[in-house]
Amino acid sequence: MSTSTTETTETNAAEPLVERIAQSSAQMDDATEKGLAELLEKVAPLLQAGRFHNVVDLLSLASDAVDMADDAMIQKLMKAYEEGIGAAWSLSNAARYAQAEAATLPVPTLFGLLRAAGDEDVRRGLHFGIRFLAVLGSRMKDDGEA
Repeated sequence: MSTSTTETTETNAAEPLVERIAQSSAQMDDATEKGLAELLEKVAPLLQAGRFHNVVDLLSLASDAVDMADDAMIQKLMKAYEEGIGAAWSLSNAARYAQAEAATLPVPTLFGLLRAAGDEDVRRGLHFGIRFLAVLGSRMKDDGEA
């Protein structure tokens, strides 16, 4: 490397970054210069601690995810989101309705519960609950054996 290039590099290194940017760009106005100075102040702790690389890695990960996302993947994600929101909405409505109904009706006796089991909707709900608990129990058994 020539002596003049080395001197220029040393001179540039001694100058504040904002001044070097301002010298290299004739179109930089005061607002841009002020914005860069504020940005550098906020980024300085990350640079000094060596954590700015983590931010760059996170941006790379986000960029890779955008590159990998094709139409089929987006459609699957949208369908899963819609189904999840629909299930949460249904459960929320059922819980609110049952709470409001239980608050207005008297507590049933044991025979009253058996009479309520005569209703097809009650039996359907009980069947679902029993099947749900059976699956949950089998998963717990599988987890215990592992």
